[in-house]
Amino acid sequence: MTHELDHGRTNAAQGSRIDAYIDRYAARAAGMVASEVRALFAVASRPEVVSLAGGMPYVTALPLDVVGELVADLVAKRGPVALQYGSGQGDPDLREQICEVMRMEGIEAGADDVVVTVGSQQALDLITRIFIDPGDVVLAEGPSYVGALGTFGAYQAKVVHVAMDDQGLIPESLAQTIYALQTAGNRIKFLYTIPTFQNPAGVTLNEVRRRQVLEICQRAGVLVVEDNPYGLLGFDGEPLRALRADDPDGVVYLGSFSKTLAPGFRVGWALAPHAVRDKLVLAMESAVLSHSTFTQLAVGQYLATQPWREQIKTFRELYRERRDALLNSLEVFMPAGCSWTRPSGGFFVWATLPEGLDSKALLPRAVAERVAFVPGTGFYSDGGGAQHMRLSYCYPQPDRIREGVRRLAGVIEQELQLRDTFGTGSARWHAGIDTPGPDLA
Repeated sequence: MTHELDHGRTNAAQGSRIDAYIDRYAARAAGMVASEVRALFAVASRPEVVSLAGGMPYVTALPLDVVGELVADLVAKRGPVALQYGSGQGDPDLREQICEVMRMEGIEAGADDVVVTVGSQQALDLITRIFIDPGDVVLAEGPSYVGALGTFGAYQAKVVHVAMDDQGLIPESLAQTIYALQTAGNRIKFLYTIPTFQNPAGVTLNEVRRRQVLEICQRAGVLVVEDNPYGLLGFDGEPLRALRADDPDGVVYLGSFSKTLAPGFRVGWALAPHAVRDKLVLAMESAVLSHSTFTQLAVGQYLATQPWREQIKTFRELYRERRDALLNSLEVFMPAGCSWTRPSGGFFVWATLPEGLDSKALLPRAVAERVAFVPGTGFYSDGGGAQHMRLSYCYPQPDRIREGVRRLAGVIEQELQLRDTFGTGSARWHAGIDTPGPDLA
């Protein structure tokens, strides 16, 4: 016994002083790193800070009294079912309703190929688990969703970014990247894409490119994972046709009620080819056995009894107003040399700083001036994106957005003065010339 205890102390001594177990973790744990978005929440949630950082839906726009009555009615009438274990694939009625939701984007699917998950984030984790061996390649837009990059890193995938522009993923760049990787002997497991109102860039893949991307991936034998949480939140016309609508066998579609209802329900789904669906169900059951029957039935009852399409229209108008407030404020306040995307839906604007400015170095001063954003480096797996930042307009009121942009513009102007004077901008903090704001690590 003494020997065993001593051995444990020896192992602890070899580890970090902060984490005594550092030398015992599996190798894949090294890929589990903190999200730059989540690291901001504690600071950005302070009432004095205008947060243009987190993509939090404005759930106050929901009829919360109705939702409360709906939940109470569920417990009163179906409590024994709602509070019990459920199927690993998800509630059958909810899966039928999900097919109705996807029909708005041109998808014709059967409920049997839908797997309900704990948000679309879990669907992404399950897809990565069943496809990725260490060293396999995942193609992703550059920039890409930070939560996806964290998942890919945790499973030791090699993420290769594909270039984008204001019309989304560039097909020629995709074809060249696939050719180069396959010629070099790399195993490409899938392309991960958010084609509609992309996070973080806010851009949308146009119809011509959608066809080209599908054709390129079909020829190369590359699966497409289409993540589409914002697809119903467009500001101009009807929802765009999903990639999955035109390639049922080559696309796994991920959806979520987090943006069109509320993230607190944690209900998402994957629509997959039949064989992949079987693996997803097995992976789901091994991960959580079954997730919340209660939240599934609550979402199902909401869809069955409430005018959910009208509620989505309410969200669209609300986010359109806030998008306009952000774009107008950027035009008024931002100094020369800044540029930004102009989204036609979703939650985000992708801004580019003038040459010589680093968004991550800029952040502490911005927080000190009571405004927050997400540095662009969080959306690249290779350390890129330093000249960019993500600005979110979904949560603050329009007047707060305007004030936040005014504060941010002031910080950028100060940085430009430092750049012109010292040639280094915020880098002078690291030489001890100035004092950074709160530690966001």
